[in-house]
Amino acid sequence: MEQLGLIADIGGTNARFALTPIRAVNADGSLTLKEADLIAPQALDGASYATIADAAEAYLAEIAEDYGRPEHAVMAIACPTDQDQITMTNHFWSFSVKELKAQLKLKSLSFINDYNAMANCIPQLDDDGLIKIGRGEAQPGKPIAVTGPGTGLGLAALAFSDYGPVTLETEGGHTHFAPTNLDELEVLTFLLTKFERVSQERLLSGQGLENIYQALAHGEGKDLTMAAKDISAAALAGSDALCLKALSMFCAVLGGYAGDVALAIGAKGGVYITGGIIPRFIDFFKSSEFRARFESKGRLSGFVETIPTYVVVSKQPGLLGAAAVLNRKISN
Repeated sequence: MEQLGLIADIGGTNARFALTPIRAVNADGSLTLKEADLIAPQALDGASYATIADAAEAYLAEIAEDYGRPEHAVMAIACPTDQDQITMTNHFWSFSVKELKAQLKLKSLSFINDYNAMANCIPQLDDDGLIKIGRGEAQPGKPIAVTGPGTGLGLAALAFSDYGPVTLETEGGHTHFAPTNLDELEVLTFLLTKFERVSQERLLSGQGLENIYQALAHGEGKDLTMAAKDISAAALAGSDALCLKALSMFCAVLGGYAGDVALAIGAKGGVYITGGIIPRFIDFFKSSEFRARFESKGRLSGFVETIPTYVVVSKQPGLLGAAAVLNRKISN
């Protein structure tokens, strides 16, 4: 029987768990593992559990009869993971990795940033898991960048060596937002009345779309707020001009930011947009200013024009990436 490991993708809203088969890494560092290989995936509402241990135990109890308890685990989580004590940025869970390992009776437990997992899923995806936006072709062996809006804004990169991929974890979603036109300057000016510092995440997230809408409304002398899902729904229906303007700006700002990421990382292997927001309006996104703003880099436009951009539409990219990381850890 194939050995199984526990994997998780812990976000600000959902805690996703699954089991992964443990397989040998190929001689070139590649791995033969697809999303369909993941076993018993399940999404839990993080707010329904007081601790991460409670959520993990609930999942393990559910699958124990059929699969037993795994001995090794890798969990991706939406916050920094470089200390034993982990405190989530957009959720109330705070815990010790060592204590959690003991509670779950695991031989090994590693936490990685959620975008570490997103980056490591990319080499495992086939064409069905990606939608290309605009021109450019990926150069094999060159670095890739993975970013995208969700509850927050994550960023990671993957470089390639003779021994396999090397992951660069970052908190690049928290870099400063820089406006490029008067409308964006107006949004920044408004947000500086709410926040001491305006990061990219303050615009490029679910809350970020709401911030953009509120700022644009303020610019028209209106005191309006609206939930992100309602803003995007009204924009797509064409029933509200302000919502349309907010969603259009959201896509354009994401393009400018993604182009900056491509410059900073030298992502000739492509820039991949993940998260649950963009796939909900993919046709609107394709026709938005995203790609034009991605390429609009002045003297360096020629550098980014050749870099492809993709939207990840795989159902479980975080779990697949965590599975790839776990397989490499066990193999090494």
